[in-house]
Amino acid sequence: MTSSYAPTPRTTLKRLPKRGAFDRETVHRILDEGLFCHLGFAVEGQPYVLPTIYARVEETLFVHGSAASRMMGSLAQGLPVCLTVTLLDGLVLARSSFHHSMNYRSVVVLGKAQEVTGAEEKRRALDAIVDHVAAGRSGEARGPNDKELLATRVLSLPLEEVSAKVRTGPPLDDEEDYSWPVWAGVLPLRLVPQPLVPEPRLDPTIQPSPVVTGWKR
Repeated sequence: MTSSYAPTPRTTLKRLPKRGAFDRETVHRILDEGLFCHLGFAVEGQPYVLPTIYARVEETLFVHGSAASRMMGSLAQGLPVCLTVTLLDGLVLARSSFHHSMNYRSVVVLGKAQEVTGAEEKRRALDAIVDHVAAGRSGEARGPNDKELLATRVLSLPLEEVSAKVRTGPPLDDEEDYSWPVWAGVLPLRLVPQPLVPEPRLDPTIQPSPVVTGWKR
């Protein structure tokens, strides 16, 4: 396996190509840090873009949903799909409105999803999705029973046609604007946990494990 994904006409960046990245390390790091993705697909000419949780296992992404879901049913039929993950790292505040931007990291995956039908493979994929949200949580929570497994559809999407795009650094103002008397720079942003909110019926003697108290992204 090569260290990078092969660019294709559909994944090659036409605008600001220097922000593009195809190396697996960059792509994997973004996918592993993200919490949810957006799935884009079209049914009978009507486009849809829907958010959902996912997980990466080596060179495959897994998504799940209700077996009755239109999205999952449509994608299981082999419709072309575009999966996107975006991480927002900061607001880029320039001296001019035109050059305001954001620092971000994103991944776009193109392809066709396949349904995971084997019970054990579905369980492993669902465990991976749970652990993607909170590492180690699948070992604490009750796993899906046969009824829940039947009611859940799991799809796999191979990481084959993939690209990343990254913007870092300060604003890039026009030379004549550097004397404009307004603050310019980057306002960094990051996802941090807030104080826990116990479920109303939780036994007060049960304390959260390090999976919860040590959560970070």
